[in-house]
Amino acid sequence: MTENLKKMYTTIMDDHFTPKMEISFIDHDKRQTLFYEKVAWTIDNVKKGLRYGENPGQEAALYRLVNGNLILGEIETIQPGKYLASDIELLQSGKHPGKTNLTDADNALNILRYFTDKPTVVIVKHNNPCGVAQSDSLENAYKKAYMADRIAAFGGCIAVNIPVDMATAESISKQYAEVVVAQDFEEGVMNIFEKKKNLRVIRIDNINRLQTFVGKRCVEFKSLIDGGIIAQWSFVPSARSIKDLILAECEYKGKTYKINRKPTDREYDNMLFGWLVESGITSNSVIYVKDNVTVGIGTGEQDRVGVAEIARDKAYRKLCDRYCFEMHGIPYNNLKERDKKEEIDNRVTDEKGGMIGATMVSDAFFPFRDGVDVGIREGITSVIQPGGSFNDYQSIEACNEAGVTMVYTGQRSFKH
Repeated sequence: MTENLKKMYTTIMDDHFTPKMEISFIDHDKRQTLFYEKVAWTIDNVKKGLRYGENPGQEAALYRLVNGNLILGEIETIQPGKYLASDIELLQSGKHPGKTNLTDADNALNILRYFTDKPTVVIVKHNNPCGVAQSDSLENAYKKAYMADRIAAFGGCIAVNIPVDMATAESISKQYAEVVVAQDFEEGVMNIFEKKKNLRVIRIDNINRLQTFVGKRCVEFKSLIDGGIIAQWSFVPSARSIKDLILAECEYKGKTYKINRKPTDREYDNMLFGWLVESGITSNSVIYVKDNVTVGIGTGEQDRVGVAEIARDKAYRKLCDRYCFEMHGIPYNNLKERDKKEEIDNRVTDEKGGMIGATMVSDAFFPFRDGVDVGIREGITSVIQPGGSFNDYQSIEACNEAGVTMVYTGQRSFKH
């Protein structure tokens, strides 16, 4: 039985998807058609597209847009030929890529496109980032992103915004990753990666033009249980600079409530970093960031205070694991000595999971103050959220009581 289960994951499925696809939008006598072609790669003399879909047994295909133009209202789609995740070059691949490999890479690029000014690393697992970091070098950015959630990064997709250098490649090779995505790889890097036989190394030349994808939209399709399809424009965060942020203010029962303290430059930097990372996280979500590194990421919950608590709890757990790994070279859960465990616990408690001075980020408004209170109790100093709740005054009061600053983006950032 065990061998059959293993074989399930190594079996390449043939698919019955056609080599070409057309999607037409028709309004009376006006027709707008998008033309697609299926993508395939030859690996070990086998020409095949996606290995399988989200799970073994599900056929899947990747199509890239090759022609056509779609304008709906005043918005138009990304033009044909501006390939990114749908035009990958496999420099090394022990296996054909699966759907999840590409969707993880795509969501990493979805986040990465907003960060072009300094070395940035996004590690994605199951289509959500588990670690995102910026730093003065790619190696440092990778180490910070990896240690933000070392456990979840196991078997993840690593995407970077500059060519991979030798030092970064050495650091990556010490861990188990399924995918590395970059614009290019410096001389000697592939010699390091070749030792990791099942590592998929993907080059996407257009990463050097990632910024041209900022503000651009595509059409997203969601199939329903009865075969129906929902089509929507992809999300574009409108708040991408300090001038786009609004200092929190609202009116309630004739009284005006305002945040007392303006953010510092450092807080603004963390707010924008966190908000743009937020655009690639499944809702409901709350995250904490500090010094342009994710501290705790809470995803996909039904209530906002609950996901704020989950992100907080993860911050504590991940910092415990990080300190244990740095001090003793083993996971925190494997540490047996009670005194060593207590030492780590006390340190993490004193540092409040690394959240002192952090920014709290929410993809939708807080319906009550209990959400921001979760972060405030852990020492956050700033909050960024869409605003627009009937009870915004509660969150403003909570922040003012603690000397915390808060801004609105004026835009919700749900992702389902």
